[in-house]
Amino acid sequence: MSTRTLSPLGVSCLVLAALGCARPAEKAAPAGAPLQRIGPGEGAVSIVAWAGYIERGETDKSYDWVSGFEKETGCKVSVKTAATSDEMVALMNEGGFDLVTASGDASLRLISGGRVQEVNLSLVPSWGKVDPRLQSAPWHTVNGKHYGVPYQWGSNVLMYNTKVFPKPPDSWNVVFQETKLPDGKSNRGRVQAFDGAIYIADAALYLKHHKPELGIGDPYALDRKQFDASLGLLREQRKIVGRYWHDAFIQVDDFVNEGVVASSSWPFQVNLLRSKGAPVASVIPKEGATGWADTTMTHVQAPHPSCSYRWLEHSLSLSTQGDLAAWFGSVPAVPAACKGNTLLGDNGCETNGAPNFDKIAFWRTPVAACGAGRECVPYHEWVTAFIAVIGGH
Repeated sequence: MSTRTLSPLGVSCLVLAALGCARPAEKAAPAGAPLQRIGPGEGAVSIVAWAGYIERGETDKSYDWVSGFEKETGCKVSVKTAATSDEMVALMNEGGFDLVTASGDASLRLISGGRVQEVNLSLVPSWGKVDPRLQSAPWHTVNGKHYGVPYQWGSNVLMYNTKVFPKPPDSWNVVFQETKLPDGKSNRGRVQAFDGAIYIADAALYLKHHKPELGIGDPYALDRKQFDASLGLLREQRKIVGRYWHDAFIQVDDFVNEGVVASSSWPFQVNLLRSKGAPVASVIPKEGATGWADTTMTHVQAPHPSCSYRWLEHSLSLSTQGDLAAWFGSVPAVPAACKGNTLLGDNGCETNGAPNFDKIAFWRTPVAACGAGRECVPYHEWVTAFIAVIGGH
């Protein structure tokens, strides 16, 4: 999608001229401070989002939580799809966007970098409906200040071909180590792994179960020995991985046309493939799973702050939450959306993993000072090390 140019804040006449409006613009709050009141809609809102998170019925007309919002508010929605959290951070650093659906491995970076603004919760009437476990989650709440509105959560799953695996695989070993699969063939070249430095945590979670002597507790707080062991596992995995995926739709194609039979994935790809009749299913193996609790955050220089706040409220509506959960295979941030939604069904949240909240290692940005006097490997080293691994080093 195209590069966007940020309209300078405070030069309201230029903004209004671009929109063809005659009314004075709402005065912007100081950088980083929460908006004080919602003014007239600016006519647009731009969102950086994960694939499948902002649907207007183009893929399936039953899934559309954009058209009604646009009609009601006059705020035209544009979306820039990002494949990884690192890409989201880069786009928000670039500027020109209003909102981002950030996962926990991006949100704290955006806060510490001054790229997102504090949310005025009084301007989000549905805040009280948000799952209490998410309202003050540490990946979007700093020093008691909220920098986002929870959107959805879920786990990274092991997606597999049911013709190759008549029974669900019970371990992540089918994608981490070379092995003979139930069809009698090796998994070499037939498996994938996520193309993101945060995937090191998946390796750490696997080693937590299989090598307890490493003493891994939190897969995002790894000392040097634990980190090196995780990299060692990923280097072995590199020998069997056919592709490191970051584009959800390319992974879907790979499962249909390229002979891929097992990979870490999101429920979104599983649902999309099943809707096409593909022989796939998913499971959370015995080692557990990493996961994501995503937060809609507002850029510190959002060009359309009033439309942004209108979207924040819309994102928490029961229909949006339930429809998105049905489409993506995620769990609503608003528990009430789990009942009464035609697309999701009254058992949809349970199917999507709602009971697993306490079992998920939610994505979080690794930092050096990781508590209890421990010194851990910070995220920038995760990035450089992971690039080296996938490069064969």
